[in-house]
Amino acid sequence: MSDSNQIEHEQISTSLEVEHLDLNLFRSKSLWLPSLARGVFGGQVISQALVSATNCVDSAFGLHSLHCYFLLSASPSTPIIYHIDRIRQGRSYATLSVKAVQNGRTVFIMMCSFQRPEPWQPSYQWPMPKVPSPEECEFEEARYTRLIESPGSSPALKKFYQGVLAERARSPIAIKYAGEDHLSTVDTVAYMYWMQARNIPKYEAPFQKCILSYISDMNFISSASKIMGLKRFGKGPDSVSMTSTLDHSIYFYNDDFDCGDWLLHVIVTPRTGSGRGVVHGRVGVLFVSMRYGPKIDAVQMHTRDGTLVAVTSQEGVVRANVRGPEKPKVDAKL
Repeated sequence: MSDSNQIEHEQISTSLEVEHLDLNLFRSKSLWLPSLARGVFGGQVISQALVSATNCVDSAFGLHSLHCYFLLSASPSTPIIYHIDRIRQGRSYATLSVKAVQNGRTVFIMMCSFQRPEPWQPSYQWPMPKVPSPEECEFEEARYTRLIESPGSSPALKKFYQGVLAERARSPIAIKYAGEDHLSTVDTVAYMYWMQARNIPKYEAPFQKCILSYISDMNFISSASKIMGLKRFGKGPDSVSMTSTLDHSIYFYNDDFDCGDWLLHVIVTPRTGSGRGVVHGRVGVLFVSMRYGPKIDAVQMHTRDGTLVAVTSQEGVVRANVRGPEKPKVDAKL
């Protein structure tokens, strides 16, 4: 795979594109390795696997959930092969599995379930938090530019920020930090991000869900290290030594949303420990589409009329730079 295919493409459709090899067989066309990452961006693997699975299911069924495990870090230099297994086709639900293989090894597995919609059923959702509008929040590019220019940033930090800034400027996803919501009822903090796919046409719901799956992995597990006050750089017990996603789940509850509008991802961390952390998120959109009007009220991952679109969950390795006890030596037995 050429170096040009190992960067994040400016068009999200290119990042998600797969080649249809056979009835249940697909191959990645590009893979992106983020700065300082151990392997290919997890959101891209999820979304490419989902594009592959969506091509193998009856169009009358819409995706309602996916659950996946990241087993090995994937290299950006070798294509990933996605094997689809059509496990069950019922009257109301269809279940498929996806196995992602690279160099003969399974690097990722996903189960996804599709439902024939039942819009006549009653519904309920959590209310959305109060947030500043996207216009009131700065792009991440502006924040990294400010950090690069800060006299307090070390040369190593500036180099890292410059790499991230270049990625952010090229990325098909725009991100704005919307602040923190201090949830007094549960004594925790929610981190909130506005996210938007740049310059996309109005895609149909199945592909919108693939794009949202890509977006959902951005700034996600890092919230677990952030809530513990761990620093990205440095040495000692207050710094991060490793973060890596173990599993990821998304539950979809609405088809009427557009990733070309601003979506809000509200992220909380219920628990960390034993070198792991779990984060939960809610994805929502504006009461008024940013494509058609500027006025906003609160949001979460929700839609144009304030509907909660998706609920997300992820567990990952979150290790501080702390050494564990030495393992006792065991005498060899003859």
